[in-house]
Amino acid sequence: MSTVLEASQLPLPKHISSLLYDPLSTSLALRHSDSSFSLYSPFSPLSLSSFPPPTSNVPSPTSSAAFLHLRTSRTPTTTLFITSSPLSSATSLRFYILRDGRFLKIKAISNHRDLASDLNNSAVIFKVNHGVSMKLSAGINVFSLYSVSNSKIWVFAVSLIGDEDNGHALKLVKCAVIDCCLPVFTIRVLFGFLILGEENGVRVFPLQQLVKGNQRKEKKNIGRKYNLKNGGDVSKANSGVKTGDSDVLPSKGEKNEKHSDSVKLRSLKLKQVSRDIGSFFVAFEDKDIGNSISIKRTGRTVKAISIQALSSNYFAVLDTVGDVHHLCLSYSLEGLDRPCFMKRLTQTMKVLKLAVFHDISTVSQIIWMSDGCYSVHLMMVSDMNTSLDKTEKKDAIGKLSQTSGCNHSPLLQYFYLRLTCMRNNYLLNLTS
Repeated sequence: MSTVLEASQLPLPKHISSLLYDPLSTSLALRHSDSSFSLYSPFSPLSLSSFPPPTSNVPSPTSSAAFLHLRTSRTPTTTLFITSSPLSSATSLRFYILRDGRFLKIKAISNHRDLASDLNNSAVIFKVNHGVSMKLSAGINVFSLYSVSNSKIWVFAVSLIGDEDNGHALKLVKCAVIDCCLPVFTIRVLFGFLILGEENGVRVFPLQQLVKGNQRKEKKNIGRKYNLKNGGDVSKANSGVKTGDSDVLPSKGEKNEKHSDSVKLRSLKLKQVSRDIGSFFVAFEDKDIGNSISIKRTGRTVKAISIQALSSNYFAVLDTVGDVHHLCLSYSLEGLDRPCFMKRLTQTMKVLKLAVFHDISTVSQIIWMSDGCYSVHLMMVSDMNTSLDKTEKKDAIGKLSQTSGCNHSPLLQYFYLRLTCMRNNYLLNLTS
């Protein structure tokens, strides 16, 4: 395979420490050294000769940030930008909604006792000590918050509702709390899964089960209410919450027979290693014997540090050794001995940075990789969900590392700090 890679340089504003890019809304977030953000939407570097002024600004301090998409069956996708900030014995969550090319503050409400609305700052005060680090990860209608100090992961559902002033507000529901007993090195909300990067593999939680929480029906005489963990009604007219393809709550104005009685929604509590809702651990493949490994068996501490989506069931996982693994979570594939597997991909370099742009219009996906020095590489991975029968799919598992190609091209004499895919064939690099 012959691929031509070209590079051009776009000078960034000074003191940029990291960046986030949202392909769906073509929005760029640049994080400054003081932890504030500059937001650009829409952003297309191909048409720029110099860097434009930001369309919106997010003040410091911030500890983490993510783009979140709100989607229902009856409304177009709405893009949000979320940040977390440390407070005295608490954590502030701020929300910004994309409207007419600008991110504007939007208030959020919740009836949980440990979530208080700060209307002056359009924030929610989460009464949990921030500690040394908070990590946000967001998908469609759902985001997660991981506290290193508290060793907990909270899963929240978000929906857009009307307020008393005929405007818009966000409704925040705390759906699940996961107590972590093992180190977590990365966390991603991807399609219908919450995936944790752990030692020697990844742990997978079905997102729909987390969002459903604990449901308990009551008699109909008190009306239709959605009660939270510590009591109180969320709203009598809920917006739909989706995690992939299925509705969890009815959309505003819609009826649902399953919710004809009053349904109490309480936060689901579970342990990281629990299998109560169908979660499971997938170990890395041993490069010497070709089988999955476990920590007890080898004593190694190879960590999963980056997880990227190739499709709704296939993911690329980077470990601390520099190997890239192909993770399959395809319950629907017939002819497979296991519902999931991990396959180490063959490449001639040790990977430090990884980026993938999921493009549903193409059969093959491109994995962009960098050794952190002066070059980027790309690898083509075919999507086994399309145009293969079950026999071919099973055979393709063993051939992935042989059929994947890698191309090397030196680009710009800079060290690569971060790789971000803007399109399947277009990469944005933060260099130093």
